[in-house]
Amino acid sequence: MENQVCKAPETCSCCRHKDTPRDAETLRQLQNRLRRMMGQLGGIGKMLDDNRYCGDILTQVAAVQSALQAFGHQVLSDHLHTCVVERVQRGDTQVVDEALELIRKLK
Repeated sequence: MENQVCKAPETCSCCRHKDTPRDAETLRQLQNRLRRMMGQLGGIGKMLDDNRYCGDILTQVAAVQSALQAFGHQVLSDHLHTCVVERVQRGDTQVVDEALELIRKLK
């Protein structure tokens, strides 16, 4: 299922959606972080085009990695507080194993 591009997400079984939508503030924060990272990546591309010093590029790469890690932790926190809690409350404890696997992937 990885790397699939869904043509019709509303009818596709490969696409999952949150039961409880993200609140407006959380969504705004995540979108802002994502846009900032996209800008940083664009900046790295320009640095390459300008033949900038390798150390300067690596500093920017480290900044993007840190920002992406923080983004992932914010999404994980939201997942644990909403999706995982809701599914456990419905008796689906398999979600705990899924959450542990996601935590392992993020480290």
